[in-house]
Amino acid sequence: MKKIKIGKKVISNSNPTYFIADIASNHDGSLTKAKELIHLAAESGADAAKFQNFYAKTLVSDFGFKNLNKMSSHQNKWKKSVYETYKDNEISLNWTSELVNVCKKNNIDYFTASYDMSINSYLNKYVTAWKIGSGDITWHDHIIKMAKTNKPILIATGASDIHEIEKIYKKTIKVNKKLVLMQCNTNYTNEIENFKYINLNVLKLFKKKFKDVILGLSDHTSGHETVLGAIALGARVIEKHFTDSNLRNGPDHKFSMNPKSWQQMIEASRTLEKAMGNNIKKVEDNEKETVILQRRSIRAKDNIKKNQIIKKKDFEFLRPCPDDALPVYDFNKILNKKSKFSIKKGDYIKNKFR
Repeated sequence: MKKIKIGKKVISNSNPTYFIADIASNHDGSLTKAKELIHLAAESGADAAKFQNFYAKTLVSDFGFKNLNKMSSHQNKWKKSVYETYKDNEISLNWTSELVNVCKKNNIDYFTASYDMSINSYLNKYVTAWKIGSGDITWHDHIIKMAKTNKPILIATGASDIHEIEKIYKKTIKVNKKLVLMQCNTNYTNEIENFKYINLNVLKLFKKKFKDVILGLSDHTSGHETVLGAIALGARVIEKHFTDSNLRNGPDHKFSMNPKSWQQMIEASRTLEKAMGNNIKKVEDNEKETVILQRRSIRAKDNIKKNQIIKKKDFEFLRPCPDDALPVYDFNKILNKKSKFSIKKGDYIKNKFR
């Protein structure tokens, strides 16, 4: 059975789902707010707090976006240019040790999505795992550099096709077996229509094609319906954005989970995990009594004498069915044979009758 370890948590099909609170830019440029969000995420049931380390100048082209002529997707609602928005949400590497310490105090893991190859060596001293954002799935050199640290690597697969995923899978798995492939949709508009594009059934394809990975979901829809579906399909790592209030202004707040909705998601997920059980079909402990109450037994319509010939007309199939009752499906085995015992009216035929 495939399993990996992030921090102290073991992730496998037989372990609880691992939840990542992606704080992303919801710190709004404030280290104090970032620390507060870590605490709230831990309190709400997250297993990890994830940040994003980037520099606008090495991530986006100001010229390029301005010459697209229009803002697209969720960026339509940004009040500043793409470059300015990313610039405002950069976090200093000097924050890292403090963020890690706060995570440790709150007993959750710290890791980040690095969007700059030059800072990977520095961040590697602190992270328990790496996250690759969907937009970097074609930047193989960057991914492989992180994979070679031998720390778990989580690759989001939004806005990519199966051939692109196969390419990076083959390269990554050669150097790092601790791989999580995450189904993702990169439309962050939080519109209800987005649900029809989440395509959770892709997880079935991943499970079939990539047998040596952990499955996951990186999700940007409201609520937790997609999360429950993903868990039911085998996902064991879930990433959702996290904020303290959806009313705050910023690029990520509107589609993020808040402490209340995060707690609801965790509670529903843990309930689902209990309900999933295993693949062994048996009479469960809590339903053993109902076998007696709900199954039918073979009961005499009138008194039956010893050595009397068993006729169908003399019996009926009625509840309850005691443990020692002859199963109804075995009635034909004794039909037209002599009764070995006398049977009172209303009583049932016992297994020993055979």
